[in-house]
This record gives sequence, structure tokens and C-alpha cells, in this order.
Amino acid sequence: MTRAGQSQNERVHHSVVQQLNVVIENSHGQKLVGILHDTGSRELVIVCHGFRSSKERIPMVNLAAAVEKEGISAFRFDFAGNGESEGSFQYGNYRGEAEDLRAVVQHFRREKCMISAVIGHSKGGNVVLLYASKYNDVDIVVNISGRFYLERGIDGRLGKDFLQRIKKDGYIDVWNRKGKFEYRATEETLMDRLTTDVQGSCLLIHQKCRVLTVHGSMDKIVPVEDAKAFAKFIQNHKLHILQGADHEYTSHQVELASVVLEFLKQDLNLEKDQDLTGHSLSSRL
Repeated sequence: MTRAGQSQNERVHHSVVQQLNVVIENSHGQKLVGILHDTGSRELVIVCHGFRSSKERIPMVNLAAAVEKEGISAFRFDFAGNGESEGSFQYGNYRGEAEDLRAVVQHFRREKCMISAVIGHSKGGNVVLLYASKYNDVDIVVNISGRFYLERGIDGRLGKDFLQRIKKDGYIDVWNRKGKFEYRATEETLMDRLTTDVQGSCLLIHQKCRVLTVHGSMDKIVPVEDAKAFAKFIQNHKLHILQGADHEYTSHQVELASVVLEFLKQDLNLEKDQDLTGHSLSSRL
């Protein structure tokens, strides 16, 4: 998957890595803001954040940096309504964010980049899987701590009896512990989540697409049983449970990056190539 005329060694030893601000318009005309870690390689890994998160959260920054160190370009961006991107935040919106990812993929393909992999953390894990199930045009997908059972975990944010209350009032306003308003969940956006068919999407992912699911054994936000469910319904799937890790991989950032890179290496042939000193790249991970 290396650009024609560019050796593996040239890719890894490219002298200057630039971090460039890139703005991409989605299908609704909203500007999506991202950071391109440009190594000079045409191979590109796209990194997607989770619920009410951003490209600047530690897992996204560290994963992009880890990919960059291997000489592969990386792009991390904010979905519409999050971070620096335009638009209003929407609860649910899994399919909408998959279309944001589509806009990003198409942009970089027009720039003659090869999309090596799409990586998503938490809700972003669901988004990259939905994308793969709909478009079948990526060969590697990494789902980090995605939620299989979307009907679960809602009351933690919307409170008890959320379905009855939202049907009665049409919306639920969510406030943080300090009493500050965070966002409004409407009945429409809640139903968007509840009607997103995760199992059906997993079954639609083509066998040629290699999928890695990583999940922390101590995740208190999304139970590890969700990760095991993905393994049941995705054809070409590898499951890695990271012992002791929480949802954000607070104390396991190095281990997370190592697991992801090891999976990418199988397709990018990083293990087989050697640098000028004759040492394999894998020995430096």
C-alpha cells in the first residue's frame, strides 16, 4: 500500500512532518475542521473521536502521533457540532457522522491519498463500522471501545424514564454536575440512536475488510461484553481486551497504540521492511 516510486524506507525517514489545519465541507455545507499529520506519504489513516469529544482528546492525538512515527500520514478531525467544526451538537446522529467521515474520505481521495485505515474511539468506533458497512471501500477498520448495544447506557446521560419523559415533552435538556447546560436531546435524535442497527451493520461489512476491536477490561462506560458482541457478527474480526484499561485508556495509551499499530502492520507490511541499518521496523515499536 505504498505510493508508487516511494520505498518503505523513504516513507519512514521523510525529513519533515507537518501538522496542517485542514477544513472539509460535509454534505450539509458545514465546515469540518481537522489536523493533518503530513509525513509526505500518500497513505493516510483517519482517526475519529467519540461522543461530545474532539480531535484534541488524548486517544486521538496519541494514535495520530503513533501512526505518524511510522511514516504514515494521519488525519484527526471534529465531527459537525463538535470541537471546532460548524453545526450544532446532535444526540445520536451516528449515521450523520458516518456521512461526515464520507466527506473526509472523498476529500483525501481527490488529493490522491490512499486511505489505509479508519480508526474510531467510543462512538467513533460505531461510526467507522457504520461507514464500512455502507461504503465497503476501506480495508482496515479499528473500533476502540465502541458500543454494540445502543439501547443501553442512555439513562446515564438522560436520566431515568427518559423514553416516557421525551415522548411527553419532546426533548430532554442535559446539565452537567455544576448546573451548566450541555445539550438537548430530542425525540428525533434519541430515535436516531435507537434505530441504528449495529448488528445489521456488522453483518454487512465485507469479508475483505479487516476489523480490530480493542476494549478495556475496566471500562465503566461501555461494558466489555459489547466488544465480544462485535466479534460474533463481523466476519473478518480480531478482538483484543486490554487488561486494566478504562474507557479513555488513561494509563494505557502506549499499550493501545501498540495494539493498533501491530494490527495495521499486517496490511502495511511494516514488519517485512528494513531500514538502512538492517533492523526491522517492528523492533523499534
